[in-house]
Amino acid sequence: MSAATSRKETLQLGFVGLGRMGLNMVRRMQQAGIDCVVFDTNIDARKEAASYGSTIAESIQDLAGKLEGSRAVWLMLPTAVVDAVLDQLVPLLSAGDIVIDGGNSHYVEDLRRAEALSKHRIMYVDVGVSGGVWGCERGYCQMIGGPEQAYKRLEPAFVALAPGVGAAPRSEGRTGDPSPAENGYLYCGPSGAGHFVKMIHNGIEYGLMTAYAEGLNVLKGANAGKHKRSADAETSPLEHPERYQYDFPISEITELWRRGSVIGSWLLDLTATELNRDPSLKDYTGRVSDSGEGRWTAQAAIDEGVPVPVLTAALFGRFTSQGNELYANKVMSAMRHAFGGHHEVTTDNKD
Repeated sequence: MSAATSRKETLQLGFVGLGRMGLNMVRRMQQAGIDCVVFDTNIDARKEAASYGSTIAESIQDLAGKLEGSRAVWLMLPTAVVDAVLDQLVPLLSAGDIVIDGGNSHYVEDLRRAEALSKHRIMYVDVGVSGGVWGCERGYCQMIGGPEQAYKRLEPAFVALAPGVGAAPRSEGRTGDPSPAENGYLYCGPSGAGHFVKMIHNGIEYGLMTAYAEGLNVLKGANAGKHKRSADAETSPLEHPERYQYDFPISEITELWRRGSVIGSWLLDLTATELNRDPSLKDYTGRVSDSGEGRWTAQAAIDEGVPVPVLTAALFGRFTSQGNELYANKVMSAMRHAFGGHHEVTTDNKD
C-alpha cells in the first residue's frame, strides 16, 4: 500500500462549491474514505452531499469550525467569486492551513493569491481539473501547483479523484509502478503551475473542438451541388456542382471514426452521442461561449513569442459565434456598396 493510500482514512477536507463538478467530486472522495465537510448556498446541493456521507456546514464560518487540526479547504467556484469567498475564509484559518482552488482561475491570479496567503502562513494550491460532469464515474485529470509540502499532504484526495492507471493503456517503455501522471494527477510545480497547464489544456480543447466542427461542416455541405444558387453579380456560382452531390450520414461517420481512426477521442465519442440523439442539432443555437482559458493561452503565447495560429483561430471562431463580428461585417458591406455600388444579398436563395 502506498503512503498516499494509507493516509486516505485520516484526511479531512473542507469543500466549498457543490455545482456540476463539485458535487460529483465530493461523492467520489467520500466513496474513497475521505471525510468532506461541505458548504454551498444551494440547500438541495448540501442535502445531496449529505446523502453521500458528507458533513454539512451552514456557512463558511461553520465549515471552518467543523474542520479539525491542520485544515484544508477546497474551493470549486467560478473564478469571479473566488476572492469574495477567500475574504470570508482566510480570517478563519491559521498558519499551516491549506486553501485549494480547483476552478478555472487564471494562473496570474494564483500568483497574487498565493503571495497574499503566504503572509498568513497559509498555503495556496491551484488545481486544474478536467473531467466535466462525467468525472464521478471516469475520474478527474488533475494538474497541481503550489507548495510541494501541501501537495504531499493532499495527495490522498488527488488519488481519490484521479481515474487511475487503467483509464488508458500504458505508454510503450513505461514499466514498474505507475507514476502519478499515469494515474491521472501530476504535481506541475510552484504556485500557478497547475492552472497554467490547465489553461493550455483548454486552449488545445478549443482547437480540437473547432477542427472536428469545421470538418463535419464540410461533410454536411457536400451536397451543395444539389441546390440552385442565385445567378446574379453578387453571388459566386458553384463551378462544379457535379462534384458536390453527397448526402453524408454525419452521425454514422462520427460513429465510424470512433473505431480504429487516428482521430478517435473521448471528445469524438461525446460528439457521436449528441449527433445520434439529434443529427440536426436543433436544440443548439450555435453560440459557443469562452470562459477565459483560450484568451489566457493566446496572451501567454504572445508574451512568450510562441506562434499558436490554430488555437487563436479557434478562440476567434468562438467570438464569431457570439455575434461579435456583426459590426465588422456591416462595415465590409458598406465599403462594397461605396466603392462598387454592390447591394447586399440578404438570403442565400437556395432551393
